[in-house]
Amino acid sequence: MSEKNLPTVAYFSMEYGLHSDFKMYAGGLGILAGDYIKGAKDIHAPIIPIGLKWKQGYTDQRIDANGNPYDSYHNYVYDFLEDTGVKVTVKIRGLDVICKVWKTEHFGNNPLYLLDTDIPENADAWITGQLYGWFGEERIAQEIVLGIGGVKALRALEIPVDVYHFNEGHAALAAVELIREKMTGGDTFEEAWKATRQEVVFTTHTPIKEGNESHPLSRLEYMGAFNGLTRSQMERIGGEPFNMTVAGLRLSRISNGVAKLHGETANKMWKEVPGRSPIIAITNAIHTPTWVDERITRAYEEGGDLWSVHAEIKSELIGFIQERSGIRLNEDNLLIGFSRRAAPYKRSDLLFSRPDIIEPFLESGKVQIVFSGKAHPLDDTGKKIVSNLVAMMKKYPKSVVFLENYDMTIGAMLTRGSDVWLNNPRRPLEASGTSGMKAAMNGVLNCSILDGWWPEACIDGENGWQIGDGFETTDFELLDRHDSEALYDTLLNRVLPTYYEDRDKWTQMMRRSIETTRTEFATKRMLEEYYSKMYIPS
Repeated sequence: MSEKNLPTVAYFSMEYGLHSDFKMYAGGLGILAGDYIKGAKDIHAPIIPIGLKWKQGYTDQRIDANGNPYDSYHNYVYDFLEDTGVKVTVKIRGLDVICKVWKTEHFGNNPLYLLDTDIPENADAWITGQLYGWFGEERIAQEIVLGIGGVKALRALEIPVDVYHFNEGHAALAAVELIREKMTGGDTFEEAWKATRQEVVFTTHTPIKEGNESHPLSRLEYMGAFNGLTRSQMERIGGEPFNMTVAGLRLSRISNGVAKLHGETANKMWKEVPGRSPIIAITNAIHTPTWVDERITRAYEEGGDLWSVHAEIKSELIGFIQERSGIRLNEDNLLIGFSRRAAPYKRSDLLFSRPDIIEPFLESGKVQIVFSGKAHPLDDTGKKIVSNLVAMMKKYPKSVVFLENYDMTIGAMLTRGSDVWLNNPRRPLEASGTSGMKAAMNGVLNCSILDGWWPEACIDGENGWQIGDGFETTDFELLDRHDSEALYDTLLNRVLPTYYEDRDKWTQMMRRSIETTRTEFATKRMLEEYYSKMYIPS
């Protein structure tokens, strides 16, 4: 991809996962965005990321003495942020809210611009307090700052933009500001909408309709999100209630899902939306320098002994687990990693669904599993999942561990040092799932349902294992039973015998795992696809 004449892209995202100590992210969406802007820096792609500077970020989620998660928040100060000297103003509830613009390139990323309302001029200083915190009004306020404030910041910084990329529906109000600008210049609403669509591209992530954010139009109006547009114009864009994903689809010239299967799912989900942009698929990827251990890469490239290098990294993980939990796992026994957001469709406890089958392996320690994950602070169901995993740790103290307060540090340790990476969501509800890519490039073998990215990568029995046969049904009881049986069959009859009885085959599979993923699922490929399929108009 030639750097010359590439369009300049303003990339809007509510969160960015750049480093564990920089609390600007909650989960996979932010990790993707962080990797994206690091990858852009590596290949000199003119991508300008816009986000919010969170005072407290996402929850630090700890486990209490009774095994239940609780949330805590801290005020963070970052001395590496640069003051751009720019401030912009947005209207929220009829009041002026001033947004200070910070900048950072501290983590090997393209310059990231972060809007901040936590300044003395504002009565509503806490708009940028907590990522995804509190109530609908606060979320709308945050999205006004990100979208409307983000466009105004680009103008104040005098950064010319060719394409506006919305990473999820949170940024949809940026297009409302683009429409307002054009109408102020004399365009009709229809002309402004049509012209704005030619500038905007949109990425949708959530493959569950209920997980796509929506707000009553009356609330958006009261908060000031109409931004000069009428109620009927806003309803035409996003419906009533106003769905942020529907708005993103109608405000863009082209949209994408984040894996091939997710592209199909998204097209089915939104097929009834009139006037939406076409949805293609561009599979997510990872920033390999951030996530892949240099030792395993070197051993792979030099034809070295992958197993001994992996054993060294696994030993470090076991020390890390002991330091965090007080539990010392067995370095010689199979170690499964499972870390992701605590949501019912991810089925983190599927392994325990038949205690009569799995219990002997847990009690003997032949199967060891380390979990980590956070629930959304307002999600009691997700917190119950975490409590159940902690209960399993107490039930099987020698073989099950839950590491509290999941973050990038835990994610990196587990995807580098586990033997197997387990993923068993209800297909097709996993959009992509980049943790499995990180594991694969570290020679950690994926054992996964054919969902998200894995159908594109899996060569069953050669670079990892598939669980089941891609079965889908809305009868979750039937699906869970079907997939549970497939999980036990794969784990006990294929994974364990290979690990304990055929080290040569295991090592061959590690090498094949790295070989088949290290280019295809790296950020360079993803960025090139975004440019060729989305950013450069055909």
